[in-house]
Amino acid sequence: MQTVNAAPPSCPCGSGDSLSECCGRYHAGLPAPSAEILMRSRYSAYVLGLVDYLLATTLATQQPGLDRAAISAWSLHSTWLGLDVESTEVLGGQPEHAFVTFTARWHDDSGEHAHRERSAFVQHQGHWYFIDPTVALQVGRNDPCPCGSGQKFKKCCAGFV
Repeated sequence: MQTVNAAPPSCPCGSGDSLSECCGRYHAGLPAPSAEILMRSRYSAYVLGLVDYLLATTLATQQPGLDRAAISAWSLHSTWLGLDVESTEVLGGQPEHAFVTFTARWHDDSGEHAHRERSAFVQHQGHWYFIDPTVALQVGRNDPCPCGSGQKFKKCCAGFV
């Protein structure tokens, strides 16, 4: 009897690569090298139910404001249909910021959905983080920026939230 090797599973982000050669590396701890790759790996984490990864890749000061149960429920009770990345804008600076515009599609008990978003990201100490627009940053304009850059908020991430 001949054994047939199955192809490794494709990455949910739509890259065409295997999960282990694509987003799986970042889920295992390798820092995503760009905002777009972080965003793709976050989509894949929703598909795979990797809630810890979703929390860890959100700006640290916003993590306590995330609703873990709601994220888990959305992740696990949705059938994920695909991701389309429209554009990536790398803005540079110190720290580096970027926007990624994308559409994520899924199906749940209430039907099929598509969500288009322009997400903001910031890089700190070699790691990219999602700046979640649904979680308020409790910071004044002249306070230190919550991304850890050491700059005042108004000179750093204020324009991205």
